Amino acid sequence: MRKPSICLTFILFAALVAPGLLRAQETHVDEISIDTRTTFHQQTTEGVYDSHFQGDYLNLHIIGHLTDELSFRVRQRLNKKIDEKNPFNATDFLWLKWQATERWSFMAGKQPILVGGYEIDAAPIDVYYFGTFTNSLYQYYAFGASAQYNPAPNQYLTVQFIPSPISPGTQDSYSYNLHWNGRFSRVWRTLWSLNYVEDEYHRKMNYIVLGNKFQFTDDFFVDIDMINRASFKQERFFLTDWSLIGKVIWTVGKWNICTKVGYERNDAANVDENGLSYDLTLQAGHDYLYYGAGLEYFPLGDDNLRLHAVYFRDNHDVKNNFDIGITWRFKIYKRP
Repeated sequence: MRKPSICLTFILFAALVAPGLLRAQETHVDEISIDTRTTFHQQTTEGVYDSHFQGDYLNLHIIGHLTDELSFRVRQRLNKKIDEKNPFNATDFLWLKWQATERWSFMAGKQPILVGGYEIDAAPIDVYYFGTFTNSLYQYYAFGASAQYNPAPNQYLTVQFIPSPISPGTQDSYSYNLHWNGRFSRVWRTLWSLNYVEDEYHRKMNYIVLGNKFQFTDDFFVDIDMINRASFKQERFFLTDWSLIGKVIWTVGKWNICTKVGYERNDAANVDENGLSYDLTLQAGHDYLYYGAGLEYFPLGDDNLRLHAVYFRDNHDVKNNFDIGITWRFKIYKRP
């Protein structure tokens, strides 16, 4: 009896394990939109005032489906330079997601690197200032693969294999991530992760990230991110290289009253035999305190138009920063 060809065998296998993928369905785009933010930045440095206008973001979003089970998303930064060595440098999202079953899904393409915590998880256009850990990462998005399991409502456990966030994107250094997006109660939500990452010298670092959101009412919530970073070669693994970040937003009518404070520290002893800091995002022997507060106003009553005024500074720079800006969003197309 003649054996089936490899091609035929693959088709039969796919028909058994993923019949939804083979059904002829119309590919469609669900939404195309743009968002942008511009700022009038002011600062005083040792008593000397300076100011300038700047464009912060101009993003194109495309969301759609190839089939009922296959969805895709694109987020392209239209104002970001494209690097010759990394032609997708200005692309945040370019992923395809397969909803294989009710509980299992798989994603491939350019996607967020799953380091937990609410500061790093937020869309950059919605963040006015970051801590040194987040600012020092080489990349937040990369081409990789992930698998997600949904064991219960509002509980998502994801494993991810992707280039390392602390190594240049063109290098063969990787990150192995276990991420939990969950909820303990109506009040307490979580973005927790366990990350095993390689730096540009191929040394290994471990992150334990506990991101917690407490939403006490519809108008008031608190984010608390706790991050422990460590090399397995350090003498002490816990609480010698760490971050603690707190954010509060209180909504009053069309206004948001916001504040964020973070403290990050790395002990001087956390260096290798050559005196190089194990942690390249926050050098050994340094600490970093950053803080600020601001107001947001939504004149249309939704997030399509936002005005903001924010003050922030830290304990390293001698700058007092004050931003006044506008963010606006609009849909080019939305599928009926």
